[in-house]
Amino acid sequence: MAQTTPEADWVSRIADEVIAEAERRAPGKKVVCASGLSPSGPIHLGNLREVMVPHLVADEIKRRGVPCEHLLSWDDYDRFRKVPAGVEGVDESWNAHIGKPLTAVPAPEGSPYDSWAAHFRSAMEASLAELGVEYRGISQTEQYTSGVYREQILFAMRERARIDAVLERYRTLDKAAAGKGGKQKQQKPADEAEVEAAEGSGAAAEDDGSGGSGEYYPYKPYCTVCERDLTTVTAYDDETTELSYTCQCGHTETVTLREFDHGKLVWKVDWPMRWAFEGVDFEPSGVDHQSPGSSFVVGGQLVREIFDGQQPIGPMYAFVGISGMAKMSSSKGGVPTPADALQIMEAPLLRWMYARRKPNQSFKVAFDQEIQRTYDEWDALERKIAAGSAQPADIAAHLRASTTAAGPLPTTPRPLPYRTLASVVDITAGNDEQTLRILGELDPEQPVRELDEARPRLDRAQRWISTQVPAEQRTRVRDEPDTELLESLDAEQRESLRLLLEGLDEHWSLDGLTQLVYGVPKVQAGLDPDAKPSAELKVAQRAFFALLYKLLVGGDTGPRLPTLLLAVGADRVRKLLGA
Repeated sequence: MAQTTPEADWVSRIADEVIAEAERRAPGKKVVCASGLSPSGPIHLGNLREVMVPHLVADEIKRRGVPCEHLLSWDDYDRFRKVPAGVEGVDESWNAHIGKPLTAVPAPEGSPYDSWAAHFRSAMEASLAELGVEYRGISQTEQYTSGVYREQILFAMRERARIDAVLERYRTLDKAAAGKGGKQKQQKPADEAEVEAAEGSGAAAEDDGSGGSGEYYPYKPYCTVCERDLTTVTAYDDETTELSYTCQCGHTETVTLREFDHGKLVWKVDWPMRWAFEGVDFEPSGVDHQSPGSSFVVGGQLVREIFDGQQPIGPMYAFVGISGMAKMSSSKGGVPTPADALQIMEAPLLRWMYARRKPNQSFKVAFDQEIQRTYDEWDALERKIAAGSAQPADIAAHLRASTTAAGPLPTTPRPLPYRTLASVVDITAGNDEQTLRILGELDPEQPVRELDEARPRLDRAQRWISTQVPAEQRTRVRDEPDTELLESLDAEQRESLRLLLEGLDEHWSLDGLTQLVYGVPKVQAGLDPDAKPSAELKVAQRAFFALLYKLLVGGDTGPRLPTLLLAVGADRVRKLLGA
């Protein structure tokens, strides 16, 4: 079993609360943490928080040796509400399937899966496996169509008047608020660029089954002819369980609900029913579910008053944004998913993004240049931990990111700086032979002898360069010297190049070249190479760096010069600098 974390972070505090509450409710019972995802489209990084918060808490409970299970409900019996934009292999013809269960909608063209739900669920399952997330998956299609919830459905129909009365309390609040000139106050994201994590969860519809002109029914059948939920229940008999409905397609039918498994409870009734059925102790939800009249608030009343259960501990979790992108919504194409993130960052780093922030704190996942800074922070934390100078909460977050109760996650044997790896693969265009040469020269005392030593981080950096860095920002080393520029140099510039070239062999390592490129302007100013630079000297250094970039890559900026010099190679550097 993995080491127990210090009692210093939000995960430990919530785990304490959940364990105590579970014991109070049913002594000796296994603790149940829950998540819910709807595979209605690409399941994005905002939806991932719906899973990661319960996962981290459940994992901490397991580390303590307390029996615990993480349930993940796949809300694949939800209706297909709209066709997401930009999904490859999907066109307007999918509009014909709106209203069907997600498991009855065809998968995108070319998919190996038999349904829309299976297509998007499988991608998320693969990402969760890579992230080390253990859970018991529950298909709501299987639960409903196999009759698992049959008694709960019949009970809800018998108690429909009481359910309607509870719901009416909140409808009245909404009407009162509207009469005063506005709706109930909703919690909004602090940053509009951060998207609600609710879209893509089963709670998105916020359906309570109201809206009809007749008697209230908390059950919605799918039409047996057109398969859609464009139905209206017209009659129900509690004794015989005969249910009559009409559909907008023109079909009318009377079924025996005790035997009919082609429909589901409306969302605001379905969720509390499941809390009671599964005995859920902990399930967080997005900010939209915490507002007055929302499914979480109303569900708390229904689970206690109707289903004789208890509402789980359910803290709010905040929005997740993407650095450099305006919005993240699973209804739009091109939305970053966990699979996208795992192509450019290692699993422990992505886990760390969710572990280091309290659930009510928003954060952004970097797909742009910020990813280099994020990796720098991660590497700096590991150095602090090794030196014994890290704070307890930071140690806990790192442990949760790099290990689970089942053991450690895979790591890179030689975790070289991400920005260095990115520069190297950028300059070499991913050539393995050139990449190995450069990595082997970074630290001559401990050379990298095989690329596998730097993997998988190396592969993530290469993927980032190839997919996230625009072609015009890629590094292109000059093929021939810029003779016109070289001939125009003044004496001081020529001297700076001479000093650099003379020191290449002696300083041919990452640290050595760093000392050399920063030291040349110091030597020219009559200072010791180790002297602290003044403001005036910094200006001279920037001018020297700009000259080198122009001669090597034809621009004013580029990768860090020490890395660039190593990547170009000593012979080519001499050629391009006019030696």
